[in-house]
Amino acid sequence: MKLALALSLGLLMTVPALALDQLAERFVKLGLELGEYDPDYVDAYLGPSEWAEAAKGNLRSRDDLAGAISRLLSDLKEFSPTDSESIIRHRALLRNVRAMDTRVRMVSGETFSFAEEARLIYDASLPDYEFSEFDRALEEIAKLIPGEGDLAERVDAFRNTLVIPEDRLDAVINLAIEECKQRTARHISLPSSEHFRLEYVNDKNWSGYNWYQGANVSHMQINLDFPVKIDRAVSLGCHEGYPGHHVWNVLVENRLLKEKGYMEYSIFPLFSPAGLIGEGSANYGVHLAFPGDEKIEYERDTLFPLAGLDPGKAAILDKLNKLSLSLGHALTATAQLYLDGKITREEAIEQRRKYGLTSRARAEQSVGFIEQYRSYVLNYNLGQDIVKVYIEKQGDDQGSRWAAFERMLTELSSASDMTNPQ
Repeated sequence: MKLALALSLGLLMTVPALALDQLAERFVKLGLELGEYDPDYVDAYLGPSEWAEAAKGNLRSRDDLAGAISRLLSDLKEFSPTDSESIIRHRALLRNVRAMDTRVRMVSGETFSFAEEARLIYDASLPDYEFSEFDRALEEIAKLIPGEGDLAERVDAFRNTLVIPEDRLDAVINLAIEECKQRTARHISLPSSEHFRLEYVNDKNWSGYNWYQGANVSHMQINLDFPVKIDRAVSLGCHEGYPGHHVWNVLVENRLLKEKGYMEYSIFPLFSPAGLIGEGSANYGVHLAFPGDEKIEYERDTLFPLAGLDPGKAAILDKLNKLSLSLGHALTATAQLYLDGKITREEAIEQRRKYGLTSRARAEQSVGFIEQYRSYVLNYNLGQDIVKVYIEKQGDDQGSRWAAFERMLTELSSASDMTNPQ
């Protein structure tokens, strides 16, 4: 009826757009149902409340849900859009449904290798990880933090001298977030109503989380299970806020959902190709907002004094963080070995302690994150690498990179598009 009426009235909406609207609505409703079986699946929902209520009240069996998702995937594979905008939209929706189909099969007990999860859910191909490369980074770090005993313990002890005192934490965090916001605002225009609420929490497997509420508002949480070090203030402010998750969510809501009317963006699935874009851009966003030495200079000159910490330690911290960059991939390497059954949980904890240069307690938290979110961990380091190369190919100056970054957040590309451009 909707299609026939549109054609008879000569409306501007094309047949492919109408058909994609119907497929997108099925995707959202099925995603809400999957969220009832998989509590981590729906990261945010901005659509009609009656759809969410129906998902709870009319929840079909897991097998029936899996069958419905499989049929939607088949329908999308058979659908052939013709205009360029519909082709791009269809490709993105197809990949989202492929990820949803994979996730519901996992929830139903089917197993996939880590590499298969990476490809089917995040549209990503994994590199080969060599622990010998991580060991070489540890050798350089050992020269920077000399002493007797275990290197992870020495590094952890040094970092513990840079803990933000509890009575100054809120002031430091808020000032860092404001700096991230001001730097982002010079390049990306956001609605005047955008803002976030900050909350400190405990008992989580992550250090920070941005829960998007819709209408340009985010609820940012920072986990205080472990003391917050001084260099985390800017990283959290950029990653969770500006130009990270908060900015990304605001742009998606306004430009894709509201302006274009793409209903599929009323739901934010955690396990989807967008996860790589979201985490990769949030991590790269720290370097974009604070290029070169600007982050450590801001921390040394502004945040260290505010926290009552010794600015003389900033140089060592900066060298340590630069030497540790390659160790980020050790998280994915360990996750792959552990989830593929090639190492035990205890071995995974020890790897996270050694290559994360941290305490056993934090290593256990890291493995808990792997167990909860599985291959999602690749989005932080591989995602950042993909985003970095993609953005920096599009310009050498900051203006070009900021413009490319903003486009990337809503252009509906995913990892394979960015690594293998047509």
